[in-house]
Parts: sequence; C-alpha cells; structure tokens
Amino acid sequence: MKLVNYQPSSPEESVALDELLLHKAETGGIGETLRLWTPDEYFIAAGRASTISQDCFMERCRRERIKIIRRISGGGTVLQGPGCLNYSLVLAYESDGKYRLIRTSYLAILERVAGLLRDRGLAAEFFPVSDLAIDGKKISGNAQARKRSYLLHHGTFMVDFDIDRISGLLRHPASEPEYRKGRPHRDFVRNIPVDMEEMKRVIMKAFSAAEGEWEPASGDTEELKSLISRKYADKGWNYMF
Repeated sequence: MKLVNYQPSSPEESVALDELLLHKAETGGIGETLRLWTPDEYFIAAGRASTISQDCFMERCRRERIKIIRRISGGGTVLQGPGCLNYSLVLAYESDGKYRLIRTSYLAILERVAGLLRDRGLAAEFFPVSDLAIDGKKISGNAQARKRSYLLHHGTFMVDFDIDRISGLLRHPASEPEYRKGRPHRDFVRNIPVDMEEMKRVIMKAFSAAEGEWEPASGDTEELKSLISRKYADKGWNYMF
C-alpha cells in the first residue's frame, strides 16, 4: 500500500481526489493507497444519496458561506473542518475476503484501528454499521464507495474539532445508529484524546502504508480539475437531492 503524498488546496479537490484514486485503482493505474488529510476550512460533506434540505440548515450554511459538497460514498451528511483527521483507503477485495461484503469490511477495517487505540489505553468500540466510539460517544464516522475490484473506505476522526458548530449547521439525522438513542449532536460526538500526529501514526500502522509514496502526475492533476468543474463545484451534483 502506498501513502499518497499530495495535499489538495480546497474541499472540492479533497473530495475529488478520493474518486480519482478509486478510479485509477480500478483501471489498473495504481494499487492500494492510504491518504491522510485535514481540512483548512469548514465544509459539509454529504453522502451520495443524502437529501441536503433535510440534513442541513440551509440558510445558516449560506450565511456562513459553508460549502456543501456531495461525495461518491454512502453514509450520512457530516461537518468537516479544522481539527478533523481524515483518512482514505483504496483497498483491493482480493487482499482480504472480508472486504467483499459491506458489513464485514467495516468490521475488519475499523477493528484494526480500534485495536491499536485499545493498546494505548482507550476503550474504543466498533458500532455497526460504520462508527467508532469511546464511552458510547462517536469519535469516527466512515463511509464507502465500491467498484468491481476495489473499494474506497474513508473516515474522519475528531481530534481537536469544534463540536458545537455541528448543531448550528446540521439537523438531527432522519436515521441514526441504535446506540445514539436520540442524543443531540453535542451529547453524541466527542474528540478523541490523542493528538493529530499520534493519530496519523495509528492509522499508518493499522494499514502498513510502507510501499513508498504516490504523487499525481500532470495528467492526474488535469483529471482532478475536470472532476471539480463537472462535479464537485457544480450545484447540479452537490444539490441533486
């Protein structure tokens, strides 16, 4: 697995890069990859089938100039921003049979990270379908997009995130995991008590990104620009539901 050595300059480019990496793997241009990144600005990442008006306080988002960007993976709508550590994995089904099924893949992937956190004295638990929590409070949400031979798994760890901002921009979700038990955002999520650099080391150890680095070639940066212009900067895509 290669570590992606590229820091996008905008939320649109960050979201587009995940799609590019999955496409390149699926078409034989690159194998498995791991990418770590932290947003410089707040933005909303909506799931592939999310209904924006049901999930977001639209007027507040407009007033605060919060971008809303629809990703290619499933899952719910989340607030991204400084203090969030994001990781994106492109994984081959053939590397682990558990990756072929959605539920077993989440368990296999997230238990790797949870186990390393438990080794550090943190009582991290996996909650289906795609959460990690400590003391019943969510520290990481995750989502996937799938192709024939590869899957994209990406997630967020709240490390030093302003949790109070969530309630002002996102409504209570229409569906929720059982363990949430109707709790509002501020009572349901928490920051993980690990600093950013240590959390990066945990993720890198969990997935053994040791086969060198990948950097985009000129053709890749042109494809990123194209993806942004025709999809991630386009209201027709971002606000389709």
